Amino acid sequence: MPPNAFVGPLTTDSLCTVPSRSLSEAVPKCKRLQNLSQINVRDTEQKHKALTRLLHSLSSTRATMTAEIWDVIVVGAGLSGLSAAHVLKKRNAELKILVLEGKDRVGGRTVTQEIPAANGKDHWDFGGQWVGRTQSHILALIEELGLETYPQFSKGKKVHHMGGPKAKVRSYTTSIPALSPLVLLDFSLFLFKTDRLCATVNVQDPTLTPNAVELDSMTLHSYIQQQAWTQEFKEELELCSRSVFGAEPAQMSLLFFLMYAAAAGGLLPLLESTPGSAQEFKVKGGTQQLSKRLAERVGWKNVRLDCAVKAICQDSEWARVQTSTGTFLSRAVIVSCPPHMAAQIQYEPPLPSPRAFLTQHMPVGHMIKFIITYQRAFWKDKGFSGEIVSGASTGSPFCVTFDATSSSGNPALVGFIAGQQATHWTNKETLERREAVVSSLVQYLGPEASSFIHYEDKDWAEESYSRGGPVNVMSPGLLTYYLPGLRRPCGRIHWAGTETATRWCGYMSGAVQSGERAALEVLYELCPDTLSEDETEEARRSYTVKDPRTPLTPARQTTLQRAGAVLAAGLALSAAMVLLIQRPGVLDKVKVHFANVFSAVGGLS
Repeated sequence: MPPNAFVGPLTTDSLCTVPSRSLSEAVPKCKRLQNLSQINVRDTEQKHKALTRLLHSLSSTRATMTAEIWDVIVVGAGLSGLSAAHVLKKRNAELKILVLEGKDRVGGRTVTQEIPAANGKDHWDFGGQWVGRTQSHILALIEELGLETYPQFSKGKKVHHMGGPKAKVRSYTTSIPALSPLVLLDFSLFLFKTDRLCATVNVQDPTLTPNAVELDSMTLHSYIQQQAWTQEFKEELELCSRSVFGAEPAQMSLLFFLMYAAAAGGLLPLLESTPGSAQEFKVKGGTQQLSKRLAERVGWKNVRLDCAVKAICQDSEWARVQTSTGTFLSRAVIVSCPPHMAAQIQYEPPLPSPRAFLTQHMPVGHMIKFIITYQRAFWKDKGFSGEIVSGASTGSPFCVTFDATSSSGNPALVGFIAGQQATHWTNKETLERREAVVSSLVQYLGPEASSFIHYEDKDWAEESYSRGGPVNVMSPGLLTYYLPGLRRPCGRIHWAGTETATRWCGYMSGAVQSGERAALEVLYELCPDTLSEDETEEARRSYTVKDPRTPLTPARQTTLQRAGAVLAAGLALSAAMVLLIQRPGVLDKVKVHFANVFSAVGGLS
C-alpha cells in the first residue's frame, strides 16, 4: 500500500481506532474534522507529512501504538469540563467529543455522599455546595438540567468568637457581627475602602486596573496589617481568607483578592448567607448531580474515568493526548483541571513561559469539610441559626459552620477546617478531629451537640487529582506579569476551570462560565459559522490580553498621598461619633457618613 493511501472510509462511529502509523496515512480532508468519511488522497499529502512528523516526534520507540481520533478532547470531568463538552455538543452534534477524567467519578471538586441521618440515610455535599441568585451561569444550568434549589437556613442567632480561648463568646442576629464599637468602626472602614478598590478592578484584564503593579506586589496580609487597626478584626479577616480560599492572607496578592471579590460583586457577597450572596441556596439532592446529568447529555460512552492525562503533544495540525490507558488524537484540547494539576501534565512543545510559570506558582487552598448529622435541629429550638465563626486563636478546629439540614428535613451542621488549621488537623486521625469539632460545638451551641448520629469529613488535600481546594490563589506578581497565560490558548490547547472565570471566579458558577467560554474558543477555531457576533468577540478576548500597566507616576503618587491625608482627617473627626453608636443601623450610618468624606476626594481611585 502506498504511504499516503487508505482504502475504505474512515468513520468516527467506530472511534477511528487504527494503528498510529496508519493514522498518518489516513488524515482526512477537512478543516474541522467534521466529515472524516470524505477522503481525497491527493489533498491529504500535507496533513500526512505534518502528522508523520508529529507521530515520530512523540514516539520514544518504534512499537506500533493505537490512537483514537476525536474532534475535541476535554481533560477533566468536573463542572467546567463537562459544561464545555455540553456546549460543544449542543452547538454541533456532529462533533466527536471525548472527556478524560483521572478520578473514578465525575464532578471534580463537587462530590455528594450518602451518610446516616435521622430518617435513615441522606445526601450531603462534601465539595462545592452553595449557589446565589447573582450566579447566572450555574442557575441557568440547574434549570436546564431539571434540578431545584432550596434556601440556606440563616434565621436566628449567630455565634462569634474571636480574640483567644478566654475571649467572650458573642451572638448576634443581624448581618453585622457582634463587635465592639472600635472594631465595628474598623470593620466599616475596611469594607468601604476595599469595596471601592474592588470597583476599580478590571476583572477581564486585571492588568488594566489602576495601580495594578502596586496592588499585585502586596500580599493580602500586608494590606490587612496596614488598613485594619484592631487585632480582633485582623483575626476576623484571616478567618475570612481561610473560609473563602482555604489559604492564608500571606499566600495571595492583594490584586488577586480584589479581582476575586470584584468577580463576585464585592466583598460581602463572598461572606454572607443573605440574598445575593454566595451561600444563598443549595441544590436538592446535591451538586454532583449536575456533572452526572451533563455526562448523560454528552454521553457516558464519551466519558472515560480512571484515565489520567500524562502528556499533551501538538503541532500545527493535531494534538496527541497520552493517558495511563491509551493515546488519542484531536484537533483541539480543553484542559479544565485545576492549575496545579494541569502543571503535572507534560507538554510538547513546552508551554509558553507565562502559562508554565503561572500554573507552577498558584498554590491551592487546603480545606477539610465535615458534616455532622443529628436526630433533631436542636440549635433551631434554641434560637440559633447554626452559623458559628471562630478564630484560630480560640482553639476551635473549624473556622465557620452553617446549618446543613437537607431538603428532606434531616438535621445536620456543615463546617470547614481550613488554611493553617487544616494543615495542622490533616495529620490527625478522623476520630481526633471529630472529638475536637464536637467539643467546640458543645461550647458554642450546648451539650446537645454531643448527641450526634454521624460525623463524616473530607480532606481535599488527600483527594486524587484535586490535591487541595476549594481554589488556587495567585501569589504576588503573578497577575501583572503572567496574566496572559491564564486564559490565552496555547496552540490547540484551551484552558478552562473556575480559576479562569471572570464572574464568580472560584465558584461553581465560575466553573460553568469558564467551560462555556472555552467551548466558544474551540467553536471559533473549528466551526466559526456557529457563533454569533457577540460570541465571536467573547472567544477572541482570550487571545488579546494586554501587557501590564506601567507603575505609578510621581504625580499619581502625590495625588494618592493627598487623598490619604484628607481621608485620615475625615476618619479622625468621625471616630468619636461612631464610638458612641452600637445598634443594628450603625453600618449604614457609617457608610453614608464616609461616603460624604470620600466625595471630597472623588476620582482619586
